[in-house]
Amino acid sequence: MSIKEFSNKEIQISPEHITQKIFLIRGRKVMFAQDLAEIYEVETRILNQAVKRNKERFPDDFMFSLNQEETTQWQGYLSRSQFVILKQGRNIKYLPLVFTEHGVAMLSSVLKSERAVEMNIFIVRAFVKLREMLATNKDLAQRMDKLELEQKDQGNLLASVYSIVKQLIDTPAKSVGKIGFDI
Repeated sequence: MSIKEFSNKEIQISPEHITQKIFLIRGRKVMFAQDLAEIYEVETRILNQAVKRNKERFPDDFMFSLNQEETTQWQGYLSRSQFVILKQGRNIKYLPLVFTEHGVAMLSSVLKSERAVEMNIFIVRAFVKLREMLATNKDLAQRMDKLELEQKDQGNLLASVYSIVKQLIDTPAKSVGKIGFDI
């Protein structure tokens, strides 16, 4: 699937493309409004206006604005957009909006376009895939920890056996005298 940017340059949309645009900010997986606007094929200002008109649909756990410090941190990523930065990143006109998975789902209802609904499903699936990947990685990490513990226990057991064998080898044999019967 592909979409066209405003410059008519075509870009490919794939689950990997979407997951590359999901970031962890304030402990939440979010997407920037500019990236969502690009995917939905609307201008960022149109997306922002739709959100402002429907503010009650976007509580803080659905969407939030970055603060000045966060905006500075993400400046390199945000500077790709012509609307956010006025003079080489010094004068920020608007603090960027970011949307959680639930906020992305809500966007399709306020944008009310066929493209928004189609892409919304695609994006939510990308969030789900990312969550599954993280769960798989977490499961794998737990298995690795368990294996490491088992290996450590076996290593300790082998060290004990080695120590006992070494003691037996190093200890001189006691002379027990003559063995057998006298005739």
